[in-house]
Amino acid sequence: MRRRYWARATLGWARFRTAAPNPAHHALAALEEAGLLAGVITQNVDRLHHRAGSRRVVELHGALSEVKCLRCGHAEERDGLQQRLLQANPGWLQIGADALPDGDSDLPAELVAGFRLVECGRCGGELKPDVVFFGGNVPEPTLAAAWELFAAGEVLLVVGSSLTVYSGFRFVRRARELELPIAVINIGPTRADDLVQAKVSAPASRVLPRLARQLLSL
Repeated sequence: MRRRYWARATLGWARFRTAAPNPAHHALAALEEAGLLAGVITQNVDRLHHRAGSRRVVELHGALSEVKCLRCGHAEERDGLQQRLLQANPGWLQIGADALPDGDSDLPAELVAGFRLVECGRCGGELKPDVVFFGGNVPEPTLAAAWELFAAGEVLLVVGSSLTVYSGFRFVRRARELELPIAVINIGPTRADDLVQAKVSAPASRVLPRLARQLLSL
């Protein structure tokens, strides 16, 4: 499983790391800069909020740009690991597999079997991207930071999430308990549709810039 993950991720990383923030990311950063947004609690692992200029960001599921050793806990940048992976697997980027949006790439089993793994440069342990995989738990310090940020807000805005995963839905439930206003911008149904006061079913990249312009003009 580790070999399969890193074989596919090595192909997908080149595309994933060059992704750019869209107008929705920039709108949120502008609202924070103006003092109208307390911050962002995100389930995304792409660091695009940071690139757009958001300052107070809690990454519930971590970030793919960082890697940690499962034995000693040593952390390293994903870009550095990418170079080590490519040195161990010359010509890997010339395979020509299509990169997927999540930084992955689909590969047949025979190619995966020939991929050479690299280990922690400090202890030789197994490496894992510093993200929460499906079935994992959000680390307690991260959750504490998220609740602290949640407490700084007066309204909860959910953007681009169906809230299927409880790590994000928990904040909607708490907002409901506290009778805080809740709004959702998302295409399609969400787990919180019966709990919110307002919902817009449209692309966030269209809605958030318009919302930001209106709020910033008040």
